[in-house]
Amino acid sequence: MDAVTATVITRLEEARAADTRTRDRVCDEAAAELLAAGTPPAFEVRTADLRLDPFFMCADRYWRRRFQERPTAVTAVECARWMEDRVTADSWGAVAEQWALGNGFLNRGAVDSAELPAAAVAGAGGGDGGQRIAFFVTLFHAGKLRANFCFDELHAFLEFSPTSVASGPLRGEPVFVALKSFAAFGSRTLTVEHATGLLERAWSAPGRTRHTVDICLNGLAFAGPFPGQGELLRSHAEEAVRAHPGDHMFHARLATGLHMSGRHDAALENIDTALALLAASPTASLGALQDQYLTKRDAIQEGRLRALRDAEQQLRWEQQSAANAQLERSLHTSSVRAVEVVAVFTAAIAFAVGSLQVTLTGDLALSDRLWLLAAQGAGLAVFGLLIVGGTWLITRSHHQRDRSGG
Repeated sequence: MDAVTATVITRLEEARAADTRTRDRVCDEAAAELLAAGTPPAFEVRTADLRLDPFFMCADRYWRRRFQERPTAVTAVECARWMEDRVTADSWGAVAEQWALGNGFLNRGAVDSAELPAAAVAGAGGGDGGQRIAFFVTLFHAGKLRANFCFDELHAFLEFSPTSVASGPLRGEPVFVALKSFAAFGSRTLTVEHATGLLERAWSAPGRTRHTVDICLNGLAFAGPFPGQGELLRSHAEEAVRAHPGDHMFHARLATGLHMSGRHDAALENIDTALALLAASPTASLGALQDQYLTKRDAIQEGRLRALRDAEQQLRWEQQSAANAQLERSLHTSSVRAVEVVAVFTAAIAFAVGSLQVTLTGDLALSDRLWLLAAQGAGLAVFGLLIVGGTWLITRSHHQRDRSGG
């Protein structure tokens, strides 16, 4: 063991008991010393804890800088080979997902052609070690394509590329299936049913990891619109928040699902929670994520205000509709009353004219004339009642509809 490595290990051991700020500083300095000396970390990594394990934190910073200097599949192969010797078997999967996907996202601006990862993996050899190296390189390249939302290209790479095929049975890992789901949700050639099937397969897998959950929710959030999308994202994000209550990303995904479902107040509460958790997070991409969350918050606020305006407009429409209905009922009632008055008035005029003819002409006796007037009046009264009754029967159903609708 050289002097630089011995010094770094001693400092990292001491950093275990230090506070968070001091531990971060020590890990940054140790990674910089290893880079300057041209010496990869020569210690074992046993966890993927970015908050408490100084050895993982130091190795993470070392390889992040290596990827930034040369963000290619060649660096991914070198990192995977180092992991074969230095990362314990029980932590290899978590470390591989963290480094491959994370560095793919951070270096999304430097996307290799699909042939370069295949060429880099070609010399990795076979067996379990070769498959793990191919799997790591596949995740690294897929992380770039995912970050750039190259859905169809990602689908083709995962399904058909030699690098992906060389991963062997590791292609059945939940995180790999989640990436296929992400690609399918964004593709314009694959169906929503196919994407949803992949999503549920990855989501229900026993070995589901935090990155698997994140990719599943990411695919749902950025999928082309489809019926039930908001509710599906909301229900899965709620489950993720219950399992990881301190994860800012899952609160942000939940806010997106609630926003899609029209529950703007709850969405605003969750995006504010995501911003607060992000501020306390040591993530390297805090600035970019904060911008994304603030943009989402603005969209939620705008949707909330639009919903309030729509509710007010709907209330005004309902009030206007009620007023129009009342006016229509009043006009209808007035016209019916007018018909009834005209009928009665017509009967009265006819009675008056007829009674004058009876009384002024003819030579009937007074008693006969009185009986004739009585009969004529009764007939005209019956006529008036028939007109009024018929009008009431005709308009009764209309009145009933008005009452039931009111």
